[in-house]
Amino acid sequence: MCRLNPKVDFAFKKLFASEENKDILMAFINSLLREEEQIKDIELKNPYNIANYRKGKMTILDIKAVDEKGTWYDIEMQLAEQGFYDKRAFYYWAKVYSDQIESGNDFELLRKTIAINILDFNYLDEENFHNVYKVYNEKTKKEFSNIFEMHFIELNKFKKDFKDLKTALDRWVAFLNRAYEIDKDKIPEELAADENVKKAIEKLDIMYLDKEEREIYETDLKALMVHKAELKTAEKKGREEGIKEGIKEGENKKAIEIAKNLINLNIDIETIIKVSGLSKDDIEELSKSSK
Repeated sequence: MCRLNPKVDFAFKKLFASEENKDILMAFINSLLREEEQIKDIELKNPYNIANYRKGKMTILDIKAVDEKGTWYDIEMQLAEQGFYDKRAFYYWAKVYSDQIESGNDFELLRKTIAINILDFNYLDEENFHNVYKVYNEKTKKEFSNIFEMHFIELNKFKKDFKDLKTALDRWVAFLNRAYEIDKDKIPEELAADENVKKAIEKLDIMYLDKEEREIYETDLKALMVHKAELKTAEKKGREEGIKEGIKEGENKKAIEIAKNLINLNIDIETIIKVSGLSKDDIEELSKSSK
């Protein structure tokens, strides 16, 4: 089984953003693109190295790259659930797009920019695990410009078993989701059939981390586990509070019905207070409304 979780920030960057692994990154990108758009080469603009990671220079954009045709890419892995992620995704896309030119330069230099957002939580109101957004005319549905393209891959929506994997993207998502159970010497044949995914599994399994890298990885992993635990606690507390409020509301309705029935029977107010548990003011209000 792979020793590292490829979804954890540090491992993801070292696996996909290292110069020696550019073929792995290209294969992943190509799994998202149409056949006529396949890329043959890519230049990493923020390649992984421990010095930059230590200085915090790799924390703004996960992976920024440009292919041989001049198309730019921003690839983001997001594990911790966040509100307003759509705004964050647009911000990252805009940063890669606008950083292509300096102030005063010709806008003609701006090239197509593709954002790839990999989310370990459900965010979009869509059934499919992979969704692509572009710029279209609302009425005619004609594409306004191909300069903008944004992909969302929601890992939790991917439910296929190994035997059901059909596409290259299927295999990459299965790898990201289930690397923890894959042995490099017993790779499922559906994954092993893809040389690039097979290489990613082997690289991840033997990925060497020095002491400092191990500490960074474990810190990232711990932060993720703490965040998920906090979310579960908040959800549980919310459910419990909701149940309490529901019970309280139900009890109030029942008490009001009891009080109304006793009022209609002309029972004295003190008895109604004792039986229903309502206050004197509440019962007097009910008496007025029932007249």
